[in-house]
Amino acid sequence: MPNWYGPFTPGEGVKRCFSALNLGLAALVILVGASELRFDWAEHLLGNYLMVINSSRPETGGIWEAGHQALSANKSLNQIIDKKQSTLRHVQKAESFSSLAGRLGPGEWVNLDRRQFKGLFNTLPAGTRDRLINPARLVWLLTTNVVDRIFCEGQMGLVTVYFIDADNRVVSQFSLNHQDLDKTLDPSGIHSRLDDLDGVFSRILPADRFFNALFQLPPDMVSELMGNTDRLLMQSGTLGRVGIGDTVENGYIRLGFEFTDLDGPRVIQAQAREWAVWQLNLTLRGEAL
Repeated sequence: MPNWYGPFTPGEGVKRCFSALNLGLAALVILVGASELRFDWAEHLLGNYLMVINSSRPETGGIWEAGHQALSANKSLNQIIDKKQSTLRHVQKAESFSSLAGRLGPGEWVNLDRRQFKGLFNTLPAGTRDRLINPARLVWLLTTNVVDRIFCEGQMGLVTVYFIDADNRVVSQFSLNHQDLDKTLDPSGIHSRLDDLDGVFSRILPADRFFNALFQLPPDMVSELMGNTDRLLMQSGTLGRVGIGDTVENGYIRLGFEFTDLDGPRVIQAQAREWAVWQLNLTLRGEAL
């Protein structure tokens, strides 16, 4: 047998080139190359490896900086969207302009549909409503097609309501300051008795006596005393007493209706025209109209 390091003939060189070991290695290389071209397994393997060690690799370079900025922008956008959705949820649950204003910061705004605006607007005292916007103008804005949308904007110390037409122009607007918001009549009522409201109602009488005197008045006076009865009809429990205030606010006097149910006493406030209340007091005292 010749030594492997010795000289060999051409025939022996051919035998060595086409030996079983060399042929097996060549077949293996061809198989690996063909599978890579067909399945791209090397790229997937490298990608998975880089993904696993991604957190431990240094994060430098322009590509990382661009990705970091995009991530920060997405995070800020998500925060803005979350805040907007939270504000919208609060708007849907708001029962008065006062509670709505508590969540609107300066420059923040929300859209109001007509039904919701009416509900919020009716929680304002009648005198405040008439001062903010002419009633006839409000009917025109809400019952015709002149207004496309209504939105409420928070500002420093006040809230502004805008009526916008289809061309994105402001048709009308009004602003409520802190004094207006503080006078909001809570539609859910105040959990208290009439006697405990710090002298707001100087005269408190049984509900039967109040209504007996009320029904002796002409119909136009009754409507000025009990113009908005929706909130009263929505209350549960029994109406036991009615309070009459003596402070005039823009031509109106405050009334209080005390309901009692399983949750205790609750006062629903309303406003009536000063002259109609004066006529009611005359009737209660048995004087002629």
